[in-house]
Amino acid sequence: MVDKAKLLELVQLGHPSLKARATEISDVFDAQVQALMDDMLYTVTQSKGVGLAAPQVDVSKRLIIVASHPNERYPHAPVMAPTIMINPEILSTSDAIESDWEGCLSVPGIRGLVPRFTHVRFKFTNRQGLEVIEEYSDFLARVIQHEIDHLDGISFLERVADLKTLVSEIEFQKIIRARERHKS
Repeated sequence: MVDKAKLLELVQLGHPSLKARATEISDVFDAQVQALMDDMLYTVTQSKGVGLAAPQVDVSKRLIIVASHPNERYPHAPVMAPTIMINPEILSTSDAIESDWEGCLSVPGIRGLVPRFTHVRFKFTNRQGLEVIEEYSDFLARVIQHEIDHLDGISFLERVADLKTLVSEIEFQKIIRARERHKS
């Protein structure tokens, strides 16, 4: 990450950038695209997110970062190095679907149970311009699907199967603490 990286403003639910399909990036070496990558890396780290899509910072480009790590928002998230993914595309999914809690930096204070495929195979272009094919399962598969949804103008709220599962962040933290007590 470059020292000049800056914290970008996260747009919130209802903003036009979150409702439109983002455009593909044709030149990964473009100076503005490279600066955007640095700024998004810094922003996702500072925001305690596990993922970030360019539309969330009001840039209509098909660029996401997956940066999973345990934190107060996702205490059981696996650790992985922040990964820049340009023009990501899901190639295949598992048949299995599981519902689990999701939140979003662009929808602060709200969580909901979202059904997602438990395994995804996808491709993307990395920062060096190379095509990469990866497979993620469970939590990471959920994150990649959530972030690619942002590129297509879809919010996790549109994926919630039952609106009665929506809870505030405060109630979500109570649910997490109760789960922990029952595991002990």
